[in-house]
Amino acid sequence: MIPISQAIEIIKSRTSLLGTEDATLSNVCGRILAEDIFADSDLPPFNRSQMDGYALRASDSHDVPARLRVVGESKAGEGWHQVLKEGEAVRIMTGAPLPEGADAVQKVEETREADGFVEILEPVKPGQFINPLASEIQNGEMVFSSGQKINKMMIATLASFGYSKVRVARRPTLAVLTTGNEIVAVSEKPQKDQIRDSNSVTMGEFAADFAEVKSTSVVGDDLESIKQAILDADAQIIVLTGGVSMGLYDFTKTALHELGAEIFIEKVQLKPGKPFVFAKLGERYMFGLPGNPVSAMVTLLLFVRTAALQMQGATETELREGFALLSKEMRGPKERDAYLPAALQTDESGRLNALPLRFFGSSDFVSFSRCEALIMVPKGETLAAGSVARIKFL
Repeated sequence: MIPISQAIEIIKSRTSLLGTEDATLSNVCGRILAEDIFADSDLPPFNRSQMDGYALRASDSHDVPARLRVVGESKAGEGWHQVLKEGEAVRIMTGAPLPEGADAVQKVEETREADGFVEILEPVKPGQFINPLASEIQNGEMVFSSGQKINKMMIATLASFGYSKVRVARRPTLAVLTTGNEIVAVSEKPQKDQIRDSNSVTMGEFAADFAEVKSTSVVGDDLESIKQAILDADAQIIVLTGGVSMGLYDFTKTALHELGAEIFIEKVQLKPGKPFVFAKLGERYMFGLPGNPVSAMVTLLLFVRTAALQMQGATETELREGFALLSKEMRGPKERDAYLPAALQTDESGRLNALPLRFFGSSDFVSFSRCEALIMVPKGETLAAGSVARIKFL
């Protein structure tokens, strides 16, 4: 039984990078960048007005009301490209280029126009209501780096700098095999001693965030059936749930051994999720997860997700960590670190609080459905109510 940190290092060291491919902007969210992204222009590309109003020389507004002659108009896409002189103003719209000679904008609410002249009712300072040329970013500056995960907030930037296609890492293909004679389809009514197949659906949905899910299927507790299902699974990562413990009908490890897989990990100091297998069969990576749904979800997020992102060259391969105040005392087991489900809440002082969920063990998927983070409780330690705990955000 090895520590969680050691298991993660083994997984990272044993996984290989995949290739790259081009993806259009409509298909890049969630993908890992395989190139650095650079600005191909200054932003803004000119001194830009922040307001609808009038462009002027600030020195012309010292004595108010200041009466200036309106000599033109600058609007988005059609600027006024002459030189503004003393005693003049140009009507300007939000986003429009500032005329040469002007050094400020007064918003329209502080002006009054009539008969070709505008009265500036409040003085302005140089630079007022202007976004200067290249104040947001300079031409040639790096915006995003290879290894970053692309999110929706990045799309406008990619589009603005002409990246109609983006070089991204190939996602690993992944198959889920749920083992168990007791499992029936979600659409079926379980008979005595049976349960519905929640693991296949859940694992597939979680994994879709970091891999291309090729298939999900159920296999009975039969050694030859499990071996054949592994051989038939057409994916670079194969996730098996169930059959990794010490029971008479736990055949996953035996199947991997008989198929000639190289097994790197068999147990981890983790609650929930001690029975866990990481192996390699040919060029395919094998993950044996516990059958209980919460254990399966936790180990998938801690280990399988890390492997898949490592294969894509992601800068961040592990769940994001943070800190929160505990709402009640938490005790860690003697031999394993605990990653226990919690809801998150911000109190009126702005502090983040972790509220441990009432949890009846690794089969309690109902409580886990409300989980927003995992509280990390080191083995053998007691964390007092009100103390600061490390958490992993989900």
